[in-house]
This record gives sequence, C-alpha cells and structure tokens, in this order.
Amino acid sequence: MRENIEVRARKAIEQLKPYSPGKPIWEVQRELGLERVIKLASNENPLGPSPKAVEAMQAALTELHRYPDAQTLDLKQTLATHYDLSPEQVLVTNGGDELITLVSEAFLEADDEIIVPSPTFSEYAFGAQIMDAKIVVAHLKADFQYDSEAILTAVTDRTKIVYLCSPNNPTGTFLPRTELKHILDSLPEQVLVVLDAAYSHYATDEHYSDGTEFVRAGYPLLILRTFSKIYGLAGIRIGFGIAHPSIIQNILKVKEPFNVNALAQTAAAAAVGDAEHVQRSQTLVFAERERFYKALETLGCSFTVSMSNFVLVEMGEKSAVIYEELMARGIIVRHGKTWGLPHHLRITIGTPDENECFLKALSDILDTGNMHA
Repeated sequence: MRENIEVRARKAIEQLKPYSPGKPIWEVQRELGLERVIKLASNENPLGPSPKAVEAMQAALTELHRYPDAQTLDLKQTLATHYDLSPEQVLVTNGGDELITLVSEAFLEADDEIIVPSPTFSEYAFGAQIMDAKIVVAHLKADFQYDSEAILTAVTDRTKIVYLCSPNNPTGTFLPRTELKHILDSLPEQVLVVLDAAYSHYATDEHYSDGTEFVRAGYPLLILRTFSKIYGLAGIRIGFGIAHPSIIQNILKVKEPFNVNALAQTAAAAAVGDAEHVQRSQTLVFAERERFYKALETLGCSFTVSMSNFVLVEMGEKSAVIYEELMARGIIVRHGKTWGLPHHLRITIGTPDENECFLKALSDILDTGNMHA
C-alpha cells in the first residue's frame, strides 16, 4: 500500500472534528469484560421502541425489495394531521442530524454566520463548518438559562441562521415562549431560526413552547423534531422539520431522493399514534427525574433542573475520575468535556432499576474510601 495520497480535501474539512457519541454497550462489555452494562449516556428511551412501530415494521418486511417513497407522502400527511399543519409544511429526514446538514447546504454560503448557544448540541456548528460558514457563540447565563439579549447582540449583516435548542442539550434548560417570541420579533426577516425541539415531549413548564404556534403564525422558523427520543426509534434514524412551505421547498432542492428508508417511514407513521407509549415514557421520566433530584441533593451534588430526559450534574474537579469509576462498574454516562463542561456529567434517565444501580454506584464512589486518585 502506498504511504501517501496527494488528493486533498476542502480546507473547511481540515477543521472538522467527527461527532463523538456515547460509548455503545457492546464496546464497554468487551473492554471491561462485563456481562451487564447500563447505558445512561445517549438520552435514549429506556422503555424501548413504540410497540405499534415495531408491529408496523414487521408487517412491512416483505416489501423491502421496493424503493421507499421518496416524497414520504403518507408520513407527511400523518404528521401534518397530528400537528394541525399542511403536508407542505413538513419535511422528513434521516434523523435530525440530516436535517441540520440539509439546512446548512440550502442556506449557508462561505463566510455566512450562524449563531449558536453554548453549551449546546455540537451538530449545529458541524453543519456550518461543512459550508465554510462562521460560528458565532452566544453563551448561556451562569445558570444555563438562555440569554436572549446575547443572541440578538451577536447578529450582524452576515447572520443567516440562529440555532435554539429547547429543551437544550446538555443542560436541560429551555427558552420560555415570551423570550422565543421576543427573538423572533427582533431578528431581521432574512434570518432563519432553527428551533431544535427534540426533547419537547419531556418539557412540563407552563411557559414552554415547542414553536409550532409560531410556524402557524408565519414566522421564518424551522422546528426540528425526532423519533429517536420519546418514540424510541433512534436505531432507524428518522426525524422531521416543520416550517413555512417556502423554507421546506428550498431544503428539498438539496435532499437525496430516497433519504428515509421504508421501515423508518412505516414505523414513524405508526409511532405518532401510539399515545400509550408516549404517556408511559413521559410518566417514567417525570417520576424518575424527581427521584434523581432528591437523591442528588442527599449526595450533596449540584444539578440543573431539567425539562428533558437527562440531568446535568456538577461533580467538580474529580468528574473524570467519577466517570471512569462508573464505567468500571458497567454504567455509561456522558462526560461534560464534550461541551466544555469538564466538571459535569450528563445522566440519561433510565428505568427505575437502572437508575437505582446508578445512584447506588455514585453513592459508593463518592465515599472517599472508594474514590481512586
């Protein structure tokens, strides 16, 4: 094999850092020789996929020799009916990540600017980097609440997109309806706002808005949603966007024709109507979230009140050690260094049994006699 290849990638690619997901269960099992591993790192639904989605996929298996519907017509109609929209306001994608990439390809040119909160989901910046656009950071407040004035102050004549993640990953905080409206009303009309509402099903605060009302009102707003969280379909990669038809039409120009596979389309259409699974998933998270708070308070751990299915916990200077100690016990969580939070861990809410195992392990580790240097 030749040692060097002279083909060069675009300059923008040289700055890219691949997304770093949480470790999969099989990898930890293999590395540490553990039989049972509990994964509380990727904000997945611990109850598994929607049963109606599984049933629908099984029924569709015999048609896998056919190409999927390139227009995702049935699913778009199902989603439009569910959210009281027209099908022209809906775009289905291969997970929320593809939608972010498509938005970047459709609207960004070299040297355009996007505004992102910090800390937040890293894929917004990734999409901009692909297009050689500039990332402008608007930091959250000290308590991880949104700072709408910081966002508006960051706007220039090069601003093309403002990303808002609400509830925000990894903090679990959210942007209240009044602040969202203030931002939408204050931005120049040519600026697209992308509201990532992937965790909206877990938000319980009366002041929360998933943004759909503002799309109906005609604002230049694109809402990103996913089937990976509440519906438990992370493994088949399907998400969707909601926006004004003119925004959707521009994104469709850069979309691949068969971007969403047939099983994903079928499963998602069934999952939307699985109200029982959604309710069970919400009930679990709401109860276990409160349990987390009480247990963490007892352990003397600071945390951020969350509107999502995870909790951001401050562990101090030994957070990396605690992370490794949990891993050694077969419990995978997410270390905050990914978001520039080296003293934090993000813990996904699992089943009651999984959470009990985590809390017992954490209590044991925090005992100075069990903390390795």
